[in-house]
Amino acid sequence: MSDPHATTPEPAPEPAAHATVSLLERLAEQLGGRASVTAVYGEPVTADGVTVVPVARVAFGLGGGTGRTVEGARTNDGGGGGGGVEARPLGYIEIRDGVTTYKPIRDTWGKAAPLAGLLLGAALPGAIRALRRRRH
Repeated sequence: MSDPHATTPEPAPEPAAHATVSLLERLAEQLGGRASVTAVYGEPVTADGVTVVPVARVAFGLGGGTGRTVEGARTNDGGGGGGGVEARPLGYIEIRDGVTTYKPIRDTWGKAAPLAGLLLGAALPGAIRALRRRRH
């Protein structure tokens, strides 16, 4: 008679899947440790009694996959992986005479580009109609 409280052991992960997970964990550790404001924009700078500390948003992401085998034979299924890092400057901290001030970097193109697209989209149909009337 079998024990009703016994649990079925979890199947061991496939070696390839375990290797992929291990690789992604190592990559995340390496990138996470290096994906910093200092790595992208450098150390704080001091000149003439003023210290400037860069401020940025840094993010990274990883993804991956693996192949599989069926009864020890390779299949045509496969996988791969990739990742990326993004760093965006936000501003800087200025330290002068013991006073600390945050100075944001304004991204004027981030606001101007959609507005320019909106204005162009609104004006374009009228301009096209005017050009068509000139031809006739």
